[in-house]
Amino acid sequence: MRTNIDERVFAEAEVLLKDKGTVRSLAKQFKVSKSTVHFDLSKRLKKLNYSLFEKVDKILKFNLSERHLRGGIATKNKYKKLAVKDKKV
Repeated sequence: MRTNIDERVFAEAEVLLKDKGTVRSLAKQFKVSKSTVHFDLSKRLKKLNYSLFEKVDKILKFNLSERHLRGGIATKNKYKKLAVKDKKV
């Protein structure tokens, strides 16, 4: 059973490095929770392969630093879409 978890951790790390995605996108892709993905990449990967962890950690920190910007853009787009709907009615 443990090898399945280790394989998932390495697969998540490879996809993250390749796509530069988010924890949320990885969670959807691997059909696990965001907490599981975060735990895999921040705790388990650190013990399994530290050099790979360092690469992944840079991407996770970058995503964390831009999170508030992405949220603002999403909110702006949401209200822009609602305004267009209201004009059509």
